[in-house]
Amino acid sequence: MGKPDEIVVIGAGVIGISIGLELVRAGYRVRVLDREGLAAGASLGNAGAFAFTDIVPLATPGIMRKAPKWLLDPLGPLSIPPRYALKIAPWMLRFWRASWKDRYEHSVEAQSKLMDLSKHALERQISTTDGEHLIKRQGQMQLFEGEKEFRDSLPMWDLRRAQDIRFDLLESPGAIAEIQPGIDARFTHAGFTPDWINTVDPKTWVEHLARCFMSLGGVVEHCDIQSLTHTADGVRLTYATGEITADKAIVAAGAWSHHLAKTLGDHIPLETERGYNTTLPAGAFDIRTHLTFGGHGFVVSGINDGVRVGGAAELGGLTLPPNYKRSDILLKKAARFLPGLKTEGGTQWMGFRPSTPDSLPVIGASPKANNVIYAFGHGHLGLTQAAATSEIVAAMMQGKPTPIATDAYQPTRF
Repeated sequence: MGKPDEIVVIGAGVIGISIGLELVRAGYRVRVLDREGLAAGASLGNAGAFAFTDIVPLATPGIMRKAPKWLLDPLGPLSIPPRYALKIAPWMLRFWRASWKDRYEHSVEAQSKLMDLSKHALERQISTTDGEHLIKRQGQMQLFEGEKEFRDSLPMWDLRRAQDIRFDLLESPGAIAEIQPGIDARFTHAGFTPDWINTVDPKTWVEHLARCFMSLGGVVEHCDIQSLTHTADGVRLTYATGEITADKAIVAAGAWSHHLAKTLGDHIPLETERGYNTTLPAGAFDIRTHLTFGGHGFVVSGINDGVRVGGAAELGGLTLPPNYKRSDILLKKAARFLPGLKTEGGTQWMGFRPSTPDSLPVIGASPKANNVIYAFGHGHLGLTQAAATSEIVAAMMQGKPTPIATDAYQPTRF
């Protein structure tokens, strides 16, 4: 018998490491390469949430009527820096089409199926890696200011009910305080999803998965792959001072993935949804569940013994400098909404979230090279959908039926 195929995974975030772990278990020789290192991108500073209930895409019907406000309010929950507006126009056209009722309903259905798989795949991943000590099962509370905002959210809860997602609707500050004390009384209503779970720290979670991967013979290396070439024998991966050959490759490089796809001749509309947060030290607040302030575009979650305040979406690409005023305004809002929050000693962060116009990831073989599989574009759901993506990719690599149909995630859908 010959040696097993060697597979190179580009990207050492939670997606790439999860894929590497699944493939090395299947008997492949696997190297994971990353331009910055292990968990150095969006996997470093996200909110640590496995958001299985988050099935509604960003492109909802009627959302384009809000587009002018995005340009006028650079510190709003969703913004586009004016100097980036022209560059993002082609992506925005696809985003507009994705908001039409037919495409929107298709995206909700596809996201729901992937989320259902993600929930079960994560439990398998936790079990096989002995990772339960890094998991918090405290639920999530989505908060609403007043009756109108709550009533406007009811169609979203109807969607979740149709997908058998458990939740409780709370209609008084007292009911909210029973689950999470210390929230300002302006938040009169909430929805609580008890099955929502978090990790104690997303970076620690990825490091845990990486240790499991390496204990089975997997390799993680620092290498900035700049282009891919399909060859008769496999894939040639080129970096600044040399090249690597492999039987197969997987592109899981987050917000940089479409640049690599382009070197194969694939043009995939991927944009960068830049997220901002501030992580406060231990003792900042007694947080008992993941808090979502949807009307203001941010969340508050427990990270280790501290608190992370972050979110918002800035469609601003990879090269514009960070605008940490966004972090500042989120922290100020959090202090108003959680009067006991101690805001001193925080660390600010900005991360690049890879976003497609329809909010669905790209999972499938390159149309130009069937030995290259794409696994990127998960937006702010990379942590949530990593385990499911790894099971889908492993099935594709082995020529087995995938656990769910993948037509909705194929790169050719664009």
